[in-house]
Amino acid sequence: MGRLNGKVAIITGAAMGMGASEARLFAQEGAKVIATDVQIEALNNLVKEIKENGGDIIGLSHNVTSEDEWKAVIAEAVKAYGKVDVLVNNAGISSPKTIANMEMDEWNKVMDINLNGCIIGMKYVIPEMQKAGGGSIVNISSIGGIVGMAGTSPYTAAKGALRVLSKSAAVEYGKENIRVNSVHPGIIVTPMTAPTMEEGGALPFYKTYTQLPYFGAPEDVAYGVVFLASDESRFMTGAELVIDGGWTAI
Repeated sequence: MGRLNGKVAIITGAAMGMGASEARLFAQEGAKVIATDVQIEALNNLVKEIKENGGDIIGLSHNVTSEDEWKAVIAEAVKAYGKVDVLVNNAGISSPKTIANMEMDEWNKVMDINLNGCIIGMKYVIPEMQKAGGGSIVNISSIGGIVGMAGTSPYTAAKGALRVLSKSAAVEYGKENIRVNSVHPGIIVTPMTAPTMEEGGALPFYKTYTQLPYFGAPEDVAYGVVFLASDESRFMTGAELVIDGGWTAI
């Protein structure tokens, strides 16, 4: 407990899955949390739960593709808590499409949410971190940002770009004590992956490549994100934290 005491953290895509687990654990570890999402009912339920357990949290409606909404979220964080120490770019969507059967509108939507939304958030949060004397940005990428995965071309392209963007930002802002790292989850059981978990679908494929005898839970990723947000990782930037049950080991 207390690993994030005094830190103010924005977590996007926080209503469900990994984002919700991150928000819970951040609050438990003492952070003041600004949780954002477009799924308002689920977000409100999460905020209520965390407050009832003694956490300090604000929930905000937030479309990560909107510059104006990013500005509003960051302004609200600074108004409420005086600064921003941590940004977790967690919001994302999947896209089970190959290149030849993909519509460009779908490509653009995936890029807007999974990549451009992260860039916009970084653009507007970095000046606040500069004012605060440093900060930690954690970009949730994927194993699809490291290795090729058939049938998810828009998703893997966005996550691969986010991986390298994180490294470039780490180099650009390291001297100002702003750390930028990426997290690469494997198969995590969440509402986004649940539809693919049925027998006869992708489940046998997942089992073949996941070397541990079980899949990950959202909290498995959240523990890694807390580490990167905390001062325990103060000498880490531009790094890739892989949490994948051994998928990329082969």
